[in-house]
Amino acid sequence: MADQVIGVNGIVVADAGPLIHLDELDCLWLLQDFCEVKVPEAVWREVAHHRPLALQNPNIPLLRCTATPSEKVAALTPLYTLHAGEREALCLCVEFSGSLLLTDDTAARLAAKILVLEAHGTIGLLVRAIRRQQLTKSKVVDLLGAIPNRSSLHIRRTLLAEIIQKVADTV
Repeated sequence: MADQVIGVNGIVVADAGPLIHLDELDCLWLLQDFCEVKVPEAVWREVAHHRPLALQNPNIPLLRCTATPSEKVAALTPLYTLHAGEREALCLCVEFSGSLLLTDDTAARLAAKILVLEAHGTIGLLVRAIRRQQLTKSKVVDLLGAIPNRSSLHIRRTLLAEIIQKVADTV
């Protein structure tokens, strides 16, 4: 998943969701192996409001950036009701062709698909941690199970249960 597409240009752009949710799960350190995680200004402000300490870890390669407006993203904004952080993250991904978008927002993922951008979220980053040997499968299953109680990530319980079962069943 995420680690397979990073090599395109090595750029990762974060929306607020994965930064907040990984921090809530004490897993923000999973972003350490990315060379750089671009954080648009609006996303930076949102994370600073909800989880300010998430932005202060010197071991996480977060780079606060200003996004260049994109006509493509502007055209999709009313269709998908994109918020400022999502718009700016998508604009950065358009600006840096081949970059990976980290988002948990369904509308941002749909817009990314239209823009032919790769997008992954908190759950994808947790599963990626198994392949990268950052976390054991058992630990990831535990973290996935803890999402409803320890994280503000909104996911249907039935979908989460399916994901947990699929991760648990993989070799």
